[in-house]
Amino acid sequence: MKQLISILSFIVIFQTSCAAQKGYWQQHVNYKMEIDMNTEKNQFTGEQELVYTNNSPDDLNKVYYHLYYNAFQPGSMMDVRSRTIADPDPRVGDRILYLKDNEIGYHKIKSLTQNGKALKYKVVGTILEVELAEPIKAGKKATFKMSFESQVPVQIRRTGRDNQEGIDYSMTQWYPKMCEYDKDGWHANPYIGREFYGVWGDFDVKITIDKDYLIGGTGYVQNPQEVGKGYEDKSKKMKTQKGDANKLTWHFVAPQVHDFAWAADTDFTQDTTLLDNGTLLRFIYIKDTLVDRWNKLKPKAKQSFEFVNENFGEYPYKQYSIIQGGDGGMEYPMCTLITSHSSLNSLISVTVHESIHSWFQGLLATNESKYPWMDEGFTTFAQYKVMDHLKNGGSINPLARQYGGYKRLVEAKRQEPLTTHADFYKSNGVYGSNAYSKGAILVMQLGGVIGEDALMRGMKTYFDKWHFKHPTPQDFKRVMEKEADMELDWYFEQFVETTNTIDYSIESVEDKNGKTSVTLARKGDMPMPLDVVVKFKDGSLKWYYIPMRIMRNNKGSDIYEIERVNKKAWPWVYPEYEMIIDAPKSQIEAIQIDPSTRMADVNLKNNTYPKETAKKSVIFQGE
Repeated sequence: MKQLISILSFIVIFQTSCAAQKGYWQQHVNYKMEIDMNTEKNQFTGEQELVYTNNSPDDLNKVYYHLYYNAFQPGSMMDVRSRTIADPDPRVGDRILYLKDNEIGYHKIKSLTQNGKALKYKVVGTILEVELAEPIKAGKKATFKMSFESQVPVQIRRTGRDNQEGIDYSMTQWYPKMCEYDKDGWHANPYIGREFYGVWGDFDVKITIDKDYLIGGTGYVQNPQEVGKGYEDKSKKMKTQKGDANKLTWHFVAPQVHDFAWAADTDFTQDTTLLDNGTLLRFIYIKDTLVDRWNKLKPKAKQSFEFVNENFGEYPYKQYSIIQGGDGGMEYPMCTLITSHSSLNSLISVTVHESIHSWFQGLLATNESKYPWMDEGFTTFAQYKVMDHLKNGGSINPLARQYGGYKRLVEAKRQEPLTTHADFYKSNGVYGSNAYSKGAILVMQLGGVIGEDALMRGMKTYFDKWHFKHPTPQDFKRVMEKEADMELDWYFEQFVETTNTIDYSIESVEDKNGKTSVTLARKGDMPMPLDVVVKFKDGSLKWYYIPMRIMRNNKGSDIYEIERVNKKAWPWVYPEYEMIIDAPKSQIEAIQIDPSTRMADVNLKNNTYPKETAKKSVIFQGE
């Protein structure tokens, strides 16, 4: 009988394990932190309780924490990487090397327990390696309690104190944070200044700081009547906290986020505006000579949020904070930290970009280290859609600058595939061109492959299906394949996994039996479907669409509002293709491949007939 029970138990465990492996899962964290700031020393003490739920099918014998502040020490991996990479970020350079003892960042772990049992741990740079007292079984929870002391570094990259615009504290990557464990295992990447990947969960954070500070950041303030500073309900009286009369405790709660960030300054002021759906936008900044610029930003930020809500999916939280701080612009859940001492257009653009990260990093939350282009690239794509909207639209290709950057990278022969891990790019310039420009082009160009309508439907479906999860390139591809009813393996394999380039040409235009024979040639290694537009001498236009056989379908409706002729599919191995136009050559004024410029063709000089029309669009005016 015992043997039978044992066998049955094994079957149940095996089936449960298999089901878990087949189904989607993700880990969960629940943080409670109490922080006490010493603003004279720029240090703080912390008590952290972390309930970790192991939803994986694996038993865990170790866990890892990020200790980001340790990067801001001479000799750290970030320091050495910055001093040895070919083109260091000028915001970092060799600044870490010369930090003094009272300027460095650090986390010192004073104690750590698992379910009340003391743990062995080792600090290895920016990672805390922890041996567990007992495994965290699949489907079970563990409670970790940690006491730590930290020093806020001088602001160098994203986080720190006393930034270039005088903000006292930009508190990002500021606490010991559990590393992510997913189907690919642990992701305990050392911090060298690149990207992030976090575990979804809930945060309950209490920050005790001098009472003259105003704080903004992730989450909702739970004691607005006590802290005031623009958070309180004006109809109610302010409460007085017990304890140190010189300090206030700010209590934040942030549900279902994967990080927590905040900023504080004694000169901060706060303005707000409401979206149509009731979401509150907070603007937290120093009220100096640039106040007019912040006032002009507010309606643009609202327009941006409304546009992205409508076209990409609805932002689910009740507030978002745009905070002056950091070293340029950096996104975090429910907030961004930006610098503002630049032009109004730059302030609007960086706000648009960083707030859109709330969708692609804050809510979709791909592994940015492995797939930075899925965050930065998709955000850049949406950013320039929004910027075009804010300027009343009309641009053929709002990402023209990104295409130019990508083509310059190709010409310099410095390409690296998009599959390159963010930390391992040979240069910052190539990383930027890939993650931001090529990643954005991937989406824009995809609209030319499957049709603009299918693309924008797919972007919304992608968000609806995968927000609050961690999608991969395969997940995005499958959404688009289903939306377009098309096979897209070839597209992602070529544009993501290789450095192959696109180059199509019009080789010849000849009369043939009262019609016109156009010979098209594939010069580049990456094949693509083609849109070819013909302008006739009577002013009429006709769009010839040539799919690839490997796509297994034609694209749907697209941006060309002219007569469309579907031609036979082009088997990609054939170097040339004959396209027949039902009119003699004498009636044709011009022929152009891809007048929308969405295809990342690296040589536009051979895309037109006659060649002198290469700099003009045969269909779109004013470009």
